[in-house]
Amino acid sequence: MDHKNSQSASYAAAGVDITAGYRAVELMKKHVARTRNEGCLDDVGGFGGCFGLPIAGMEEPVLVSGTDGCGTKVKMAILMDKHDTIGIDAVAMCVNDIICVGAKPLFFLDYIACGKNIPEKIAAIVSGVAEGCVQSGAALIGGETAEHPGMMPVEDYDLAGFAVGIVDKKKILDNTRMRAGDVVIALASTGIHSNGFSLCRKVFNIDNNDPKLYIPREELGGKTVAETLLTPTKIYVESILALLEKVDVKGISHITGGGFYENIPRSIPDGLCAKIDKSAVRVLPIFDLIAKEGNIPERDMYNTYNMGVGMSVVVPAEQVQEALDILTAHGETAYVIGSIIENEEKVILE
Repeated sequence: MDHKNSQSASYAAAGVDITAGYRAVELMKKHVARTRNEGCLDDVGGFGGCFGLPIAGMEEPVLVSGTDGCGTKVKMAILMDKHDTIGIDAVAMCVNDIICVGAKPLFFLDYIACGKNIPEKIAAIVSGVAEGCVQSGAALIGGETAEHPGMMPVEDYDLAGFAVGIVDKKKILDNTRMRAGDVVIALASTGIHSNGFSLCRKVFNIDNNDPKLYIPREELGGKTVAETLLTPTKIYVESILALLEKVDVKGISHITGGGFYENIPRSIPDGLCAKIDKSAVRVLPIFDLIAKEGNIPERDMYNTYNMGVGMSVVVPAEQVQEALDILTAHGETAYVIGSIIENEEKVILE
């Protein structure tokens, strides 16, 4: 699109440079192109993203949607001036939710609000979004970058997204077939993911940009706290889709804000309970460090963070080994952390 006649000195004087927006779109197009799949019908820059639904072979296709952001993890990206991975988090938080229903992600849209549109920074953010889309098989079919002078400092921004997936109605995971004796499998996380950062900011004095954030820590394998906290959220789409093809999955939980106590119960029906063996959970070093430096009780840790478990899956006992083999073959660190019992509490950790 030719934007050479589109400019406004008055708008620029008010703090919004529309030409910067055009420049950002041009810079991000190469990243968006990486995400194109068979459903894409047009290019970036129109008023709406068009997508053709792949419904062949489905008896009753159902669209599944999810929306989320990266929370105050964005603060860490801004402090480190590293913006090319936070977009992975935005995609992950959406697609990891819709895969819990059994839906295959189709497309994604992002929304970036910024104090000042710096095209290179916006393009870096979108490069991460594109990477997340590639990892999940979703097309990035549109988005919005909004410049908000006076609403936020020029260096600040926020990022959110919206994903849509599809599943045949008869294959929607609804936990009604879950039974006592089924087994809970953990899929390892890559770290904090995108939840609990408000507590991290307090524990590590992030808002004051504490110099200790940038000192390599032996307990973190030589990485700094800042690097560790900015590690992108793991995307589980490919491995879960492969699992659903071969194993009778009874329920899936994406372990996000609220940790074990809020998220595991969301996939457990009334009358049943996930009994989790805490000694089996492979807690990542960053969580031990948060608990130690923040003097955080264990109960609060498991009610805030994923503790090293990004997703839990419930399968029949006789299919546990097959499930573990499939997940491992698709790059997951997967292991048993508990079982389903008859109990009204939904989740017990002991």
